[in-house]
Amino acid sequence: MRPTQNPCRWLAAGALAWLALAGGAALAQAPASAPPASAAAIAAQPADANNPATHPAQPLAGIASENIFNVPRRDIAGEARSQQERTVTQPGNNAPLWREVNSDQAHYSSLPAKEAGVLIQRTGQKWRLFRNGVITVWGGWLLVIVPLAILGFFAWRGAIPLREPRTGRMIERFTPIERIVHWTMAISFVLLGVSGIVMLFGKHFLLPIMGHTLFGWLSYLLKNIHNLAGPVFTLSIVVGFVIFVRDNLPSRDDIRWVTSLGGLASGKHVPSRRFNAGEKMWFWGGLVIFGLILSASGWVLDMIVPGLDYYRATMQIANVIHGIAAVLMIAMSLGHIYMGTIGMEGAYRAMRDGWVDEAWAREHHELWYDDIKAGKIPAQRSATPEPGTAGRRTPGEA
Repeated sequence: MRPTQNPCRWLAAGALAWLALAGGAALAQAPASAPPASAAAIAAQPADANNPATHPAQPLAGIASENIFNVPRRDIAGEARSQQERTVTQPGNNAPLWREVNSDQAHYSSLPAKEAGVLIQRTGQKWRLFRNGVITVWGGWLLVIVPLAILGFFAWRGAIPLREPRTGRMIERFTPIERIVHWTMAISFVLLGVSGIVMLFGKHFLLPIMGHTLFGWLSYLLKNIHNLAGPVFTLSIVVGFVIFVRDNLPSRDDIRWVTSLGGLASGKHVPSRRFNAGEKMWFWGGLVIFGLILSASGWVLDMIVPGLDYYRATMQIANVIHGIAAVLMIAMSLGHIYMGTIGMEGAYRAMRDGWVDEAWAREHHELWYDDIKAGKIPAQRSATPEPGTAGRRTPGEA
């Protein structure tokens, strides 16, 4: 038999061929135990985009971003033609026109005003709702509740009388300059308060009674009075601050007055200096803080602040600040007015004439009276006495 006809050789050759094919397939599958290929070989191979190991899923991958500075040019002529065509197919449909007008965007205008190109300001509606809603409703209720509470307290407590008889010896509490400044502040504030209340709330309680014509003339008159009294009030606050700030500085004695509420409810005597803690809170909170806020916002509304651009948004913000501060200051001033008139015997006369009896000074401002008796403060501080007080005796005289 010839060697090529040996069946064992044919079987061996077939086995070798099968092993060669199996090895090639295994190499093609790249097993994990195989040595890593070089970086150049990996870079040369095409990336599998469906492999999550090399291409993880990105969040929001399907959303295309847009450059906010890439504003497309508007085809004004095309929009005009579209609007003309719409008037034929849809008569009366001016929705695109009003969307353009109400867009808060500035357009061309030949008028010289700063915001003439903006026909409708959308934030103006928000301002109107806040003014006629929050300020008018809540502010109106506050100006009703506070006077009712004061009247209730007066009905329960009554006026605070002097416990001791008058001595006839008088002490000058306010000099003529101090009284002039105080009454200038008081009169201008009352004018501002009354005119402001009519302008803010008048249409709710005066317009139904007076009618549109008379109420319109009244509002016009009060508005001009309001604008004229504003600068006077501001000037009086500045002068009053310089005059009264020294005696309104906080002290340790104020803590006891505040914790006992000045003895208003209990009726117990609480010593204080020339001004008690309640008067000091009115000075700093009412006159200084609210007074300056009202003055600053009022000057903006009067458009007399130099160098300021009076845009509609500026005027709306100033109006909101002015209205809130005015309501709070009026409510706070009612307590001061009550104590200075019917709430305490002799308090109004002190500001009217400038003089108080020695018994009044000792009872309501004992520490101030002690300083006068000790000679630290003169009993008469003005250069010329008030008319009719030349014959009055000062403390210590026979």
